[in-house]
Formats: sequence, C-alpha cells, structure tokens
Amino acid sequence: MAQRIGTLVFVVFVLSFYNSCSQVYLKHLNEYKFENKENKPDYSQLEYWAANPYKKNLSDSVPAPLRNGFVKDTSVDVFFLHPTTYGIKDGNSWNADINSDTINAKTDYSTILYQATAFNECRIFAPRYRQANLRAYYTKDTASAIQAFDLAYQDLKTAFQYYLDHYNNGRPIIIASHSQGSTHAIRLLKEFFDGKPLMHQLVAAYVVGMYIPQGSFATLPLCKDSLQTGCFVGWRSFKKDFIADYVQIEKSPSYIINPLTWDNSDEYASRSLNLGAVLTNFNHIAPHAADAQIHDGVLWLNRPHFPGSFLYRIKNYHIGDINLFYMNVRENVHARIAAFKKH
Repeated sequence: MAQRIGTLVFVVFVLSFYNSCSQVYLKHLNEYKFENKENKPDYSQLEYWAANPYKKNLSDSVPAPLRNGFVKDTSVDVFFLHPTTYGIKDGNSWNADINSDTINAKTDYSTILYQATAFNECRIFAPRYRQANLRAYYTKDTASAIQAFDLAYQDLKTAFQYYLDHYNNGRPIIIASHSQGSTHAIRLLKEFFDGKPLMHQLVAAYVVGMYIPQGSFATLPLCKDSLQTGCFVGWRSFKKDFIADYVQIEKSPSYIINPLTWDNSDEYASRSLNLGAVLTNFNHIAPHAADAQIHDGVLWLNRPHFPGSFLYRIKNYHIGDINLFYMNVRENVHARIAAFKKH
C-alpha cells in the first residue's frame, strides 16, 4: 500500500515540480515571509528525521526484483540531503514548516522512497529541514533567497553534527543529495570534510542535480573512476542539444561525471550500459532506460525509454537525475564501499 501511495505522490510531485517551474517568472501576489524562522527541528526526536535506522521509514523499501537476498550493510552510513519538496504554490513563507504533514509526506513518498533507496545498502539518515521555497532559486530578491538557504543549511548542519555525535561511531560515510540538497551538500562537504580529518571516513559524495563550480573544494577531488574513494561525483541531466538558460550564464562548466561510466570523459555511453531505472513504478526496474554523454558540464541524454514516460515532452530531466540511473548508482555504491574497506 505504501509503495502504491508512493507512486501516486511521485507522479504528483513530478507534475507539480514542472508546473511550478513553468510559473516561476510570473508575478506573485503573496508577500513571502520568514514565518517559520523560530520553529526549529530537534534532531534528538526521531520525528525530525525522514529516514533514520531507529525508526520505520520508506528508505528501507527495496524494489521487488531486488528483495531476494538483499542484506543491509550496517557498518556504513549514508547522510541523505533531500531535494526541494516545498513548491511555489505550497505557501508564502521563504522556508518550509518543519511540522507540515503535507510537505513531509511529499518528501517521504517522492524523494525518500524514489531517491534515497538507491543508497539503502547502508544505514540511511535523512533529516527533515526548513528547506527554502523553490521560489528562492528564481527570485530577484537575492537577499531573502540567501537568508532562506542559510536557514535551511543551518538545520542540516545541526542534523549532521547530531548524527556525528550520536550515531556515527566512526563508521564510513557516504554523502548523497539531489537538487536543493546538493546546494547544501557542497557547503557541508566544505565545512566538515574538505581538508578535515573526517575526509578519512568519506567513502564518496554523490552531489547530484546541481551546479558544482570549478574550485568548489580545496582538497576534495572529483572521482576519476568507479572505485576511487574520498571523492565526489555529480551530474545534471538534459535532453541532447538542449542548454538551459541558467546553464548558459554559468561562469564555468560544472564538475561532472557520467553515471554510466563513472568518469568525466565526453565519450558517448550507450543505453546498453544502463542497468535499470526506477521511475513512476517503484517495483519495476526499466532496463536500458537512458544513454548519457557529457557536454560542457551537463549530461546530455537521448529521449529516455520507459513505459509511460513523463519525460517525452520536456527537455530538462532534472527530476530523474537519480532515477534514470538508479541501478548504476546502487551498484556503484556497493563497489566503492568494497574498495574503501580494502584500504
């Protein structure tokens, strides 16, 4: 039942995401406020975690074809920073209400079920946070947007410190994120890992769906192959030959790897290398759903192939950055953990 609900919520999330994006340049009559600024999460309470191994949650879900023989490795942790689930039409506060059942359900049944589970060979910790409204990425009110992102990051920083102090116990760590989560993951990696002792516990960071400027880190390197550890990967997915307006104005190409080859070569990788996507039906793995080729800091794909594709008529595949390469991500997590443990 939960996964049926998840499928419905994921579809609604996809539709609402693109509907919101299509409306971002329209004038909004509501004045945005910081009304949730003082309503802080308490990470000693499990209710403020979307995923935590000490509570039943959707990150433990496994697609039906993979359940036979599935064993979780509790010796490694994933800290997952979820993407924006607080859209333009969801409210007029710059930051989400941490106690909103509607927003939390959208988070759980779309991003935790459909994205975080790609990493669930390990223990997953995914904090709820007062995420910035989607509008913060598009507004001309940059001062308010920065304040909104800062508030969201402070929650995630607090959650990560709580995780280190109470849950980690020296375990290897994977940082995984998408979209707004990756905006904050870049900052988290700089503050806690880049050139810091914690680097020695980093298996890898999967910083997906966001621009990663050149020079983002002093010592943390881009992964050069599928087995390197103590490094980061990232990509953004678009239809071949499409360059989004915001990509055109970026000062330099983003750091990027190809999730079908796990290197930064611009050679074409065919869909035969795609081990399977998990999209609108969580219990169906769609084989060879997408090819991929790096082009000037983004990932170009020919039109993805899967039944009922919601990507046929659009050019920005952001919503499927992880899902289109779900099985490749899952396999790579396993491979990097094995490589890390050999060190």
